[in-house]
Amino acid sequence: MLRVETACTRPPVDAANSAVYSFCLIVTSPSPQPDYGIDAPGVIRNLLLIGLALLPFGWFVPQVRVGPVNFVIRPAAWGTGAVLIVEGVLMVLYSKWGKFRHRDRMLKMVDWKGDENVLDVGTGRGLLMIAAAKHLQSGKSVGIDIWSSKDLSGNTMEGTLRNAELEGVREKVEVQNGDATAMKFPGNSFDVILSNVCIHNIPGSAARAQACREVVRVLKPGGVALISDFIHTADYVKAFRAAGAAATRTGMDFLFTFPWLRIVEVKKPSAY
Repeated sequence: MLRVETACTRPPVDAANSAVYSFCLIVTSPSPQPDYGIDAPGVIRNLLLIGLALLPFGWFVPQVRVGPVNFVIRPAAWGTGAVLIVEGVLMVLYSKWGKFRHRDRMLKMVDWKGDENVLDVGTGRGLLMIAAAKHLQSGKSVGIDIWSSKDLSGNTMEGTLRNAELEGVREKVEVQNGDATAMKFPGNSFDVILSNVCIHNIPGSAARAQACREVVRVLKPGGVALISDFIHTADYVKAFRAAGAAATRTGMDFLFTFPWLRIVEVKKPSAY
């Protein structure tokens, strides 16, 4: 989008021909756009750097001889380098394009009424929280995070609130510091809970299971939680079921995500 600014000048009347000349200068500049960051920037950097380093290494060191054994290096170096570069590029494409399609897929799984209270666990730059807020009329969308920059570039509360302002939903959102394993909310607080590539960052299977129990605790009876991740999703399903909720997971999304993501759908019984 472009912001257009117009500045006009009106010089005095030309006495010779009684004509009036006006001069206008139209200046266009890009409007500020929301920035949802690059996921796992350190991982992407390492994949690309190592991959690029392996290509010349394979050229200059085609083989290595150790005693009577000759090890052919070039094919392995080039093959591994190419795979790492492709993985890095796919992760960038996910961050800049694919995650928005994946977000939309998740939100379409919710039967929105407009009055929901929504929680985004590990909100980051507000990708899910802000999109959910656009479905609300009287509800509220809340995001919690510990603001780790290794998981998402520019991951700050201020950046998230700026995105909400630019997206026109600032009055519908609330952002807090929050630990997924020990949420500060009372039980049965939210109609919808969302999370994308967050819970796997919690170290230890016991702590991840505790985060799942917390999701069930703060979810209202009859509510739905959608938890997206690329590993441990089978463990999440077990933890949610052990906490008394119904849980299923989708297949991997090979089209729009990398690493390939699954969505765990959790429903808390109305009679919970």
